Amino acid sequence: MRHLPVRAAICATLSLGLAAASLPAAAAYPDKPIKVVIGFPAGGPLDQHARLLTDKLQAVLGQPLIVDYKPGAGGSVGADAVAKSPADGYTLMLANTGVAVINGALYSKLPYNTQRDFVPIARTAMQPLALLVTPKLPVQNLRQFVDYAKARPGQVNYGSAGNGGISHLVPEMFKTATGLFMVHIPYRGSAPAFTDLMGGQVQFMAESIPQAANYHKQGKVRALAVTSRERNPALPDVPTVIESGIKGFEVVGFYGFLAPKDTPKDVVAKLSDAFRQVLTSADVRERMVSQGADPAFLGSEEFARFLATETPRWEQAVKASGARMD
Repeated sequence: MRHLPVRAAICATLSLGLAAASLPAAAAYPDKPIKVVIGFPAGGPLDQHARLLTDKLQAVLGQPLIVDYKPGAGGSVGADAVAKSPADGYTLMLANTGVAVINGALYSKLPYNTQRDFVPIARTAMQPLALLVTPKLPVQNLRQFVDYAKARPGQVNYGSAGNGGISHLVPEMFKTATGLFMVHIPYRGSAPAFTDLMGGQVQFMAESIPQAANYHKQGKVRALAVTSRERNPALPDVPTVIESGIKGFEVVGFYGFLAPKDTPKDVVAKLSDAFRQVLTSADVRERMVSQGADPAFLGSEEFARFLATETPRWEQAVKASGARMD
């Protein structure tokens, strides 16, 4: 009888072992398609960026990535949906500068907070802009433009694709850096703004490089500088703002992928490494540059630090601009 408890323990252990053996093994991530939410309509720059990466990512991860469009409120509708999704690695957000760091200062009632509600996966690209003037203006370089505008405070207008966007805030940063007084003229999109820049109704703009480079080469606008630290391959003869004598002026947009907070660390690491692998592809890098973005991978922790640094910069720009969305 003294041995019965030992026998009972052995039987219990065997029973537990058999029960465990009968359970299915936990599936390795990912074992089903991954959804990538974009807070803007199909066909835009973020859509192009996503589709450039998804095929290569499928080859690395072994599962398709499906793009889901949830447009509205400057990308906020899509961001809110992702923030409220299960933190399992199967719903990601492709964010741009506006969604990730501008909207928090721009919208009075934002349903999400980037640093509170998301975990960064990877920064995938940087997007420099070109500073442009109408060819009707008698200036050939950025220093001449600064002198021209300083001599005419309030008489130089700059156009943008709309209030609170990057094409609005970069000129505001430029005004702060140079002490210029220029008047903002917002448009409904970049196309009408470009039309008026070509015609001289506005004299200055900051816009993404592919379109800017195209019009510059046609002589329809004049590119004076690019906002990145290094010259851009699409405008090799155009200097940077820093080269033009404005020290420390480096302002670029970015693209990056985020997941809901509390996504498991091993899942975050696997996704981040997948993006790293894809961005080493020469084909991907070449095509990304043709879309006006520079491949610029940062892993999860580095991307988190980048967002923490960029957020106050753009918040200050929004405050200086007076832009507000409700």
